[in-house]
Amino acid sequence: MTSVGSADASPGTVDTGRLEVGETRDGSSFGLPVAVIEGAEDGQTLYIQAASDGDELNGVGVVQRVVPQIDPEELAGTIVLVGIVNYHAFQVAEHRNPIDDTKMNRAYPGDETGTSSERIAAATYDVARQADLVLDLHQGSTSRMIDEVRVRCGRRHRLHSECLELAKTFGCGYILDQKGPDGQLARVAPSDGVPAVDPELGGAVGWDESSIEKGVRGVFNVLYGYGFLDGDPEIEAQTRAKAFDQYGSPVGGLVTFEPNLGDRVTADETLFEVTDVFGNLKARVTADNNGIFWRSRRLPQVATGEYVCSVGKNVDAY
Repeated sequence: MTSVGSADASPGTVDTGRLEVGETRDGSSFGLPVAVIEGAEDGQTLYIQAASDGDELNGVGVVQRVVPQIDPEELAGTIVLVGIVNYHAFQVAEHRNPIDDTKMNRAYPGDETGTSSERIAAATYDVARQADLVLDLHQGSTSRMIDEVRVRCGRRHRLHSECLELAKTFGCGYILDQKGPDGQLARVAPSDGVPAVDPELGGAVGWDESSIEKGVRGVFNVLYGYGFLDGDPEIEAQTRAKAFDQYGSPVGGLVTFEPNLGDRVTADETLFEVTDVFGNLKARVTADNNGIFWRSRRLPQVATGEYVCSVGKNVDAY
């Protein structure tokens, strides 16, 4: 039997419940929605979480679709899912936890006596660190972004090859292989010996069905590839970037992009133009390096210095 919070699953069963992590401002206790799928046969444990950033909902859509499709009688091993990590931010559809103004995916491994975000991180990490594999489902917030998987442990890490293989098995088509900031789950877990990646499932206001479908396929690729289910993953060569060039606007105005997401760009190629409200050109910004047009803002209006887009660089195939 596997127990997480109030969810208890014996072999060949599924159970859902809550992982209590604190109280709201009126003193009511609150818990994160959890599911445990305990296979009829022994095997590894896969931990999946979604919405550690409260407006990144595509991962919630993946969890919602994956759980009903898994028959525990056909499963070898255990799957533990936390469907919504950033409880407070999810309630108000914000990126950061409004209780402590913290980005949850900078709070790991957490502190059980710390801030709201640190306590939630500690509770979820206590579950994640006991797994054999970790998938932390994200998206590019409400920006426009290609579907990718991020390897965040750093290319010199002892588990780098294992994390890279997990990213390839998930199989979004693109991999960002760049050491992540302190406090990211996908950076912290490998230091405790658990391969972990961040699938970044596009970017949307609300959720995007195409990215959710890729996420569902990615989860099942992992289940097939690591022996949880019988079958073969759909693994293809991935395009890997090892860094980003990020671009802000030199002026205020309205942005028009030249490339589309996923397009190859060359150094000195125009990325975007900024015009005033009457269509007069104010600035033209070009690429510093060859790469892939990876991410862009959704709204056209920008102020001086405001983020506009990113280009993945140092690109190869893996």
